[in-house]
Amino acid sequence: MEVKSTTKYVRLSPKKARDVAREIQGLPVSSALDILTFTPKKAAFHINKTLKAAIADAENNFSLSAESLVIKEATIGAGPVLKRFSPRAKGSAGGILKRTSHIYITLAEAPEGEAKPKRINVSKKAAGKQA
Repeated sequence: MEVKSTTKYVRLSPKKARDVAREIQGLPVSSALDILTFTPKKAAFHINKTLKAAIADAENNFSLSAESLVIKEATIGAGPVLKRFSPRAKGSAGGILKRTSHIYITLAEAPEGEAKPKRINVSKKAAGKQA
């Protein structure tokens, strides 16, 4: 059973929000909530709010236990862009793009045999040492 939750038109750049969303992907719900609570970014607040809504939907609408849920997918899509102008020298204008985001979170039940899903940590240092 999969549970989906969305938050649309968040006044936040998708590029900045994707960094936070990648951190929680594939984690159990309890550890993802801990990470989001202590991440000092604006994106963490909005993703945390969306995740809590997905958990509440899973518990109330589908009678699933919060302990058995895993974040299957956390994606950030681009929303509409507000275009503003700021005055520049000699009567010209410079454009300002105020970007918005759509947050999509999908929860799934953890497999019975597996206690915690394994995360793959690939960094530039680790990739260089293996080669």
